[in-house]
Formats: sequence, structure tokens, C-alpha cells
Amino acid sequence: MATKVKSTLFSMTLTLLIVTAVAAGLLAIVYKYTKGPIKEADLKKEKMALQQVLPEFDNNPIAESDTIPSDIEGDSFKLVVFPAKKGDKLVGVAIKTFTMKGFSGRFDVMVGFLPDGTIYNSIVLSHQETPGLGDKIDPEKSDFSKQFAGKNPATFKLEVEQDGGDVDAITAATISSRAYCDALQRAYNAFKSLDLSKYEN
Repeated sequence: MATKVKSTLFSMTLTLLIVTAVAAGLLAIVYKYTKGPIKEADLKKEKMALQQVLPEFDNNPIAESDTIPSDIEGDSFKLVVFPAKKGDKLVGVAIKTFTMKGFSGRFDVMVGFLPDGTIYNSIVLSHQETPGLGDKIDPEKSDFSKQFAGKNPATFKLEVEQDGGDVDAITAATISSRAYCDALQRAYNAFKSLDLSKYEN
């Protein structure tokens, strides 16, 4: 009887190991063939976002991009800076920023600044906010993000009105609105630390 139990246990363990190995192999194959297309799709999305948040430019901001640390340590929390130029003149700087304060956690935002610090435009890149409420941070769902265009955070307080700021929050989605402000403020703090002359030829 003991031999039969040992045999059954061995068979089950062996089967489990084989299934796990096959599953891992299949995942590796799927990853290998989808990694390229996913990266390409992300790059395309990034290019489209840059065109929306910056004035017209003729350089390649992605090729000239740089990373800078944020107020949170770790590679996944670094900000990405994209200088935009027309000829040799710097026309703006886009910063890929983030917030950890969303209702559903982290979301990423691309914000473009003119050289004087004025926000040209901003757009959410990825989020998990509640459909019909917090997802209105997306410009396709509401005009919420449009209120930041043309505003300079030096004089426009990036906080919702309930907190004494100048931002009109999304109805019933104050947490998402505050988080969006947090992402923009993080980007503006980074912008102020930049030496813009290094981006001009």
C-alpha cells in the first residue's frame, strides 16, 4: 500500500513538473514573439502623445530623450524628458510623468511645457481609473485635461478647488483629479530643475 502511495505521489509530482515546464516554455515563446510588437505599439503611442502635447517640432524628441530621477527612488519612477526643437530653437519640453495617487493606483501622463514653463497640453498615457468617473481624466472622455493648457504652474495652483487650488475637479472623481494634478506638479518640479540651454544647439 505504501509503495502505491509513493508511486502515485511521484507520478503527480512528475506530471506537475512537466505541465509547469511546458507552460513556462509556451509563455517564453509568446513573450518572444509579442515583445517586438508591444514595444512598437508603445513607441507609436509615445510619438502620438508628443505631437499632442508639444508645439510643432522637426527634431526627434524620442531619440534625444533623457531620464531624470523623481521624488521616488527606483528606475520605474524616473521621469523621461523629451526636448522639442524647430531648427536649432527649443520650442518645448515634454515630460513623461506619473502619479501613485490614482483611485486605482499609478497612472502615467505626458505633459508638454513651453520654454517659459507654461503647459502647452497634457494627456494621460495609461490608467486603471473607474469607467464613467475617474477615467474622465482621458481627453477622449471629458474636457478635464484641457483646463491646464495655457496655464503656468508658477501662478496656476495645481490643486483642486476643494484644496484651495485652481483646478476644477471631475464631479464624483476628486481622487483622480487630485492624482492628475500630482502628476503635473511632479513634471513641473522636474521642468524647473532642467538646464534648457543644453537642449539647444
